Amino acid sequence: MSMSSSMDHAGPSVSVLRWLLSVAAGGLFALFLLVASPVPFPSASLFLAPTSPASSSTRASKNLFVDQALSAQARAPPASPPRFAYLISGSAGDAGMLRRCLLALYHPRNHYILHLDAEAPDSDRAALAAFVASHPVLAAARNVRVVEKANLVTYRGPTMVTTTLHAAAAFLWGEGRGKGADWDWFINLSASDYPLVTQDDMMEVFSELPRDLNFLDHTSDIGWKAFARAMPVIIDPALYMKKKGDLFWIPQKRELPTAFKLFTGTSERICGWTARFSLEPWPCPPLALARSKTYHQLV
Repeated sequence: MSMSSSMDHAGPSVSVLRWLLSVAAGGLFALFLLVASPVPFPSASLFLAPTSPASSSTRASKNLFVDQALSAQARAPPASPPRFAYLISGSAGDAGMLRRCLLALYHPRNHYILHLDAEAPDSDRAALAAFVASHPVLAAARNVRVVEKANLVTYRGPTMVTTTLHAAAAFLWGEGRGKGADWDWFINLSASDYPLVTQDDMMEVFSELPRDLNFLDHTSDIGWKAFARAMPVIIDPALYMKKKGDLFWIPQKRELPTAFKLFTGTSERICGWTARFSLEPWPCPPLALARSKTYHQLV
């Protein structure tokens, strides 16, 4: 009876001992596999090490960017602010609005040409020139010019285009003497326009853009405009008359040209120096007129 009882007590201790031995053997085998296998351990760079403030800031600046290219690009000095060349046009009764538009758009870095067409009296042009000459900021910068001998301009007519080309030529080659102004984009506006952003904001935005980028709306898919605008013959009375009149169409139609492709566009645009390609081919009447000493005297 007592012997049976002692065996019952010994049985569980032997089983527990066997279980402990098996657990220990499994642990040793797992440790052996862990040591023998090529498992990468975390590098020491993940842990903080005592460093000087200078080295810490240097390392932080290097790790701030994904690669060296982005880091170099971010550290590059900002581009110089661009310069704009503005043509501001008006007609009779627009002298006051033209002055308002000029002052709202003015910046010493820019260049301006003011054009009151031939319908406006000479007294308005003289008063506008006197205003520019007497204004302390405008007179000191000397970057505003007033067209003395103005064109007669018909809205939506070819004379409106030639006036824009004349101003672009004057900006490109100076006052007909082959001396171009320092500017990046040419913008044509009317006296009734008013800016919604400041010139500082414009310069900040455009300073990040390529200087050969143009903003204009044009397409060769003219659609209905081929019949409504390309085929009709339109007469602009401002080309041969001294008094302004509206455009008129003659009944006859013309065929579409085959030697070149027609493009449409809008009168509002922002053009870079690539505008010279509209003026350089010879013979070029706008360029010849802009270089003439007797045409478009600018004061």
